[in-house]
Amino acid sequence: MTADAPIVRFYRLVAEASLPMRADRSAAGTLPTRAFRYCDAVTRASGFGWYVFPPMDFHLLFDGEEICWTYNGADEWLPLGTAQFPHFSGRFDDAAPAALRGCAPPFLTALPEAGAVQVWTGLIARTAPDWDLLVRPPANLWIGGGYTQYEGVLESDRWFGPLFTNLRLTRTGQAVHIRAEVPLLQVQPIPKRVFGEDVLGSMAVVGAPEELEDADWADYARTVVAPNEDPDRRPGAYAVGARKRRAGKCPVGAG
Repeated sequence: MTADAPIVRFYRLVAEASLPMRADRSAAGTLPTRAFRYCDAVTRASGFGWYVFPPMDFHLLFDGEEICWTYNGADEWLPLGTAQFPHFSGRFDDAAPAALRGCAPPFLTALPEAGAVQVWTGLIARTAPDWDLLVRPPANLWIGGGYTQYEGVLESDRWFGPLFTNLRLTRTGQAVHIRAEVPLLQVQPIPKRVFGEDVLGSMAVVGAPEELEDADWADYARTVVAPNEDPDRRPGAYAVGARKRRAGKCPVGAG
């Protein structure tokens, strides 16, 4: 990996798909103003990673047993088994080497579990060596009801395949609308080493308040008690201090 190589590179296969974009600290403008101004924890989580969008508007309908789907330009509800993105198979075959023609990834797939659907974003993602991608719903962005999403960690430094998500439809008899202009995913870069036993096995627990040490009580007083006893305290002191620390302008522990 060279110094200017990106951590992640997205490959758009479906021409209609929107390009990924940096996730927004305001959760696409949906955060309450007070949270956006003063809650650094929320805005950092909201802005961590990139938004990925569905490649088209479409609807899903689950009757408790089977799933149907439709989209603008379709004249009816179509039973869902495996569905290609409209007109994509031919484009894929025109671009692919001869040995790979006929191997276009499906757009939608009804999974064996009741109400479960796999949705392809029209993209492939590749990360730098030793980086994975956490594939999850957009952080702090409410995108409508009718389904939930599974999260996954993709070894995208070695697995070069479709970037997809799995949905589970949670209501029956009422169509779920997936909108192309609304982020479907937030993908976040994670160093592979954080999944190792040296990290995940490195945990300790303090089991009762009597076990806190003097330094712990001092930190609690500085963090929680002192700000609430200050009559001149300004809102958002934590957020201001956190931003200054990240910029190297504030001593560790201040703010």
